[in-house]
Amino acid sequence: MDVRKDPAVVVGLGEMGSVFSRAFLRAGHPVYPVLRGVDPDTVAAAVPRPHLVLVAVGEADLAEVLAALPTPWRSRLLLIQNELVPSHWRRHGIDAPTVAPVWFEKKPGRDVKVIVPTPVAGPRAEFVVAALGGIGIPAEVVPPAALEQRLVAKNLYILVSNLGGLAVGGGTVGELWANHRPLVEAIARDVLALQRALVDGDVDEEAAIAEMVAAFTADPEHGAMGRSAPARLARALDQADRLGIDVPTLRSIPPSPASNA
Repeated sequence: MDVRKDPAVVVGLGEMGSVFSRAFLRAGHPVYPVLRGVDPDTVAAAVPRPHLVLVAVGEADLAEVLAALPTPWRSRLLLIQNELVPSHWRRHGIDAPTVAPVWFEKKPGRDVKVIVPTPVAGPRAEFVVAALGGIGIPAEVVPPAALEQRLVAKNLYILVSNLGGLAVGGGTVGELWANHRPLVEAIARDVLALQRALVDGDVDEEAAIAEMVAAFTADPEHGAMGRSAPARLARALDQADRLGIDVPTLRSIPPSPASNA
């Protein structure tokens, strides 16, 4: 009996793409990578209808990758980017991808570090949750109606921790919350104002803040400023300008790390 399973395609084989590839392989699905510079249509000729197509590139490359995706792959997507909102996929004619606001990290040379369970919504959610569970990463299926709120909460965590760290010169999220709470709360207000405009819908701000604080508490030693923090600030200010949103605290943050000496 042939027990081979349909393959998974992974676009972008960095740290996150490698983690998911391991999960898919453990679940019995061959993995076809699409590396930088490879025409996805070439891979699609060999794998026209994969079980799932993970797009694991960074935020800055997402639009270009989605625009170039072969048509048969578009109904099979899994998106995991930070700062993700539904307009990012809808503008490319993609209606219902599977989406996982990832709450674990993988740094070069280190094991996966889980902060809290990762919510997954969409057509392939059950498969993704089971595959991640197979390599010891907790995840949970959430209804599509809850996705937008969960994206906002993850975006809030990423932006507040990065921009707060940029403002105070680094440290950890635990230190940021314990020692700079008024700043954190002010940054959160600006970020939530942006998120409301970006998702064009209702946002439960208290729930989003509670989820952010729960993540701070779960991993207080998590670094409060990644190397992409200046780019995140620039992107947030560009969005504020485009949408006409007042973000006074974000505008007061220096574009390069403050000294914490």
